[in-house]
Amino acid sequence: MTAQRLKKHQRLFRNLPIIAAVFDASGRFVDVSDEWTVRLGYTREEMVGKRPEDIASKESAEQISEQHLPRFRRTGNLDLAVVEFQRKDGSMMELLTRATQHQDNDDNIYSIFLFVEMSNRSRAERRYQALYQSTPAMLHTIDGQGRIKYVSDHWLEKMGYAREDVIGRSIIDFMSSASQESVLGDGLQNLIEAGNTKNVPRQMLTSSGDVMDVLMSASTERDQRDRVFSVLVASKDMTERNRNEAKLREAYGEIARLKDELENERDYLREEVNVSMNFGRIIGESPALGTMLARIEAVADTPANALIVGETGTGKELVAHAIHGRSRRADAPLVKVNCASIPAELFESEFFGHAKGAFTGAYRDRVGRFQLADGGTIFLDEVGEIPVELQGKLLRVLQEKEFERVGEDVTRSVDVRVIAATNRDLEKEVEAGRFREDLYYRLSVLPISVPPLRKRGDDVLQIAVHFLDSICREFGREVPQLTQAQAESMLRYDWPGNVRELKNVIERALILSPPGTLKLDLPQGAAVPALHERRVVPGVGKSTRSFVTDAEMKERQKDNVRKALEFADWRVSGKGGAAELLNMRPTTLTDRMKSLGLEKPRAS
Repeated sequence: MTAQRLKKHQRLFRNLPIIAAVFDASGRFVDVSDEWTVRLGYTREEMVGKRPEDIASKESAEQISEQHLPRFRRTGNLDLAVVEFQRKDGSMMELLTRATQHQDNDDNIYSIFLFVEMSNRSRAERRYQALYQSTPAMLHTIDGQGRIKYVSDHWLEKMGYAREDVIGRSIIDFMSSASQESVLGDGLQNLIEAGNTKNVPRQMLTSSGDVMDVLMSASTERDQRDRVFSVLVASKDMTERNRNEAKLREAYGEIARLKDELENERDYLREEVNVSMNFGRIIGESPALGTMLARIEAVADTPANALIVGETGTGKELVAHAIHGRSRRADAPLVKVNCASIPAELFESEFFGHAKGAFTGAYRDRVGRFQLADGGTIFLDEVGEIPVELQGKLLRVLQEKEFERVGEDVTRSVDVRVIAATNRDLEKEVEAGRFREDLYYRLSVLPISVPPLRKRGDDVLQIAVHFLDSICREFGREVPQLTQAQAESMLRYDWPGNVRELKNVIERALILSPPGTLKLDLPQGAAVPALHERRVVPGVGKSTRSFVTDAEMKERQKDNVRKALEFADWRVSGKGGAAELLNMRPTTLTDRMKSLGLEKPRAS
């Protein structure tokens, strides 16, 4: 462009009857119209090199740097932006401006700004924008191309951005990748053209990279040609609510899963109980057992508490299951409490539960066994082990059906039937002051005595055959045959450990015996017959096994015990110890090791 033409254009610009200005690429005044100098009072020379912020009010200067200029640099135009300039005489002038960016033939970038003095309507719109910006709602406004025009302070606070970082940018830049996929291509334009929307779920991305779940509602403004020029969008942060709902759904799912597990476990345990009771029938036909069964039948269908007495290993828990299974509470839970295994200081918490923080280690609320058994039966095994100081609280539950958790003042009601069991003589314990007399009489409404195995005659053989069948099924083995001599040996033995000992003897014999055979290993003093005897128990079958010498038997036994000890790293007792593997008491295994000459190898 020649100098003459440039001067001509300059003269035309300056003579425009409007307030106008030209800015360079850095945003400084290059030239102003004559109308500018008249209306604002500054000479052209005074304006050249200044920035618009230099003559703007403080508030307007912030808007120029935070909103108008960022938007102008990103989009190349500005439409009806509000500015407030100070005249040379100190008075203020509110103006609406429109601006466009241009590039000359020499690639120089400059901008032309046109200003119009604001009307009353414009001032109202400005007040509306001030309210918009300060409203405690998450608002943003986009133009017809989806570029952000305005945002509220609350939007910036929630998203973590400064105003100049967002004005003029596409709203897509602030969406999560999942939400961006829904507006790819023409998706955003179609969404803008669709008009007003309500509660549309979207995901926004904060400046820290966190995903924010929002519900968006939009109101669309159109011009006279029905083209969208502005979309006001209100967002509601749903992140915390959605997380809580997800946690709640997860909790409900976990509850449902646990409910299914509990129901499956309940059915499994019921099946196991039925199997252990020979499908609901306690095994045996002896008169002593008949007397016990009659008392079970008498008490089962009543609400009365029951006290089961008997030696260790006689099957008192089986009797408790039988009473519960024949009662009206059979479909409700049967909760077992082994009183001998509870530390004295934890009895009350175990029985009645505790509140969070009730004592050191109480990190959460805990439901006690009585509350778990509500509507059903609680089985207090080894009831004689309950400390005297707690027996009064147990008596209160039996009498008043009420209790409080440890560390809590709330009184709770419970409907529980109590079945207790003991191998102690509770009458002597009462005399010695170790058991409350009133509790004893409350528990022993109808005592049931479980006869020891030595008083049950031929029941021993029936139970032995039952154990043979069930254990072989568990081991996946062929059921061996019991000889007449072995049966007679079992009948002669007095079984001090009762049914529990009988089961251990059978299981140990199956472990030590080759498949298809049975080698009994009764304690010393019980005459064990030779295995080659061919007489059998009626209905059991015939033996076909040839005999072995006593020395061979001992060697097999020694080899089996050594293998168990090696497998357990020579640990005798405890979980996974050799005694547990061999299903015998640790003291019995220790004696057996001495008799067999087995010692733990010394470390080399």
